[in-house]
Amino acid sequence: MAYWQNWSGRHQAKPGALQFVRSVDDAAALVADAAGKGQSIRAAGAGHSHQPLIPNDGVIIDTSGLAGVISVDEDAAQAWIRAGSTIYSLGGQLHEHGLALKNQGDIDRQLLAGAVSTGTHGTGKNLKNISASVVAMQVITADGEVRECSADENADLFQVARLSVGSVGLITAIRMQLRQSCVLKESGFQASLADIRPRIEELAAEHERFEFFWYPQTDEATVKIIDETAEAPQYPLAEEGARHAWSYEVLPSHRPHPHTEMEYSVPAEQGPACLDEIVSLLRNDFPDVMWPVEYRTVAADDLWLSMASGRDTVTISIHQDVRVDETDYYRAAEAIFRRYDGRPHWGKVNYLDGDEFRSTYPHWDEWWQVRNRYDPDGRFLNDYMRGLAPA
Repeated sequence: MAYWQNWSGRHQAKPGALQFVRSVDDAAALVADAAGKGQSIRAAGAGHSHQPLIPNDGVIIDTSGLAGVISVDEDAAQAWIRAGSTIYSLGGQLHEHGLALKNQGDIDRQLLAGAVSTGTHGTGKNLKNISASVVAMQVITADGEVRECSADENADLFQVARLSVGSVGLITAIRMQLRQSCVLKESGFQASLADIRPRIEELAAEHERFEFFWYPQTDEATVKIIDETAEAPQYPLAEEGARHAWSYEVLPSHRPHPHTEMEYSVPAEQGPACLDEIVSLLRNDFPDVMWPVEYRTVAADDLWLSMASGRDTVTISIHQDVRVDETDYYRAAEAIFRRYDGRPHWGKVNYLDGDEFRSTYPHWDEWWQVRNRYDPDGRFLNDYMRGLAPA
C-alpha cells in the first residue's frame, strides 16, 4: 500500500497510488489517466507544509525527478527551471551563470513548485515572495494538456497557477526572474524584546534583510541582519549568524526539529502592535510555551492569493513542538491575527473556512472561477481544498 507523510509526520496519507515522474510526457499521461478514472491528484513537494495540502485517497505525484535548470537567458536574467528542483540545488547552478534567486526563505529544502504554490518568502522590506518572481509556467491541466502560461499567454491560468496551492494543475517547469549573483554579509545580536521593540521600524528600513526570533521563556530576541556587500566571500563559512558568502550560501538556515507552525501576514504598519498582543498572550495565557515567535517583512505584490497582495506586510510566526497539542494556543493567536486583518500562510496552520478566506482576499471568487474552468471536475482538489470552495 502506498504511504506518504509530511516533513513533521503530522500529516499522513494512504493514496491509491504514489507516482514518481521523471518526464513531462509521463506526467501528462498520468494526469490524463487519473482524471479519466475520477481520481483526485495532488503533487507532493518536500512535504514542508503544516496544513493538509497533500493527503487524498487518489493519486499523489512526486515531481522531484523533474529537476534541474533547463535554459538560462543571462541578458534577461531569467531561467526556465524544472518544477521539482530543490531550492538548495539551484544556488550553484544559477551562480554558474552569474545569477541568483531574488530572495528565498530560511529553509531551502522545498521543491521550487511547492514554494511557488504556497507563496513562500524570506524577509526584506523591499523584497517580494518567491511567487512574484515567476514570469511563465508550464502546467499540465486536468485534460492532460501541457500548457504554457504567462502574462501574455493563457493569462488567466497564469494568474491562478503562480500561487495555486497545487489546485489548478501539475506544474512541470517555471521561468523565474532572477538577479545578478551577490555576496551577502550576515550579522546579528541578542537583546531583550524591550530593547528591540522601539527599533523594529528603524532596523527594517536600514538593512536589506532584517528579522528576529523572540523567546518567551528568556524574553530575549535573536536578531538577524543580512546586507549585500562588495567584499569577496570568506571561506570556510562561519557558523550561522556570521556568514559572508554568496546569497545561496547565506540565506538558508538549519531547522532540524519537527514542529508545527502558524504564520499570519498583517499590514506592515500594524506589525509591531500585533506582535505586542501575541507577546501578551504568551505571557498571560500560555507561559509554558518555549518555542519562539518570528518577525519578518515582505514587500507588496499583485498575486490574487498572496499573503502580501496589495500591501507591504509583516509576517509573525508562532511555533510548537509537533508532539504537543497546539490547538488552544494557535486558535487564541489566530483570533489576534484576524483582528489585525491577517492572512494565513498557505503552507502553515490555520483554521479558516471558505467564507473567511473570501472576506480576506478580494479576488477569492475570481480565483475559483478560473480554477474551475481548467479543472471543472475538481481533480486537483483534495478534501481540504474542496472544503474551501465557494458553494
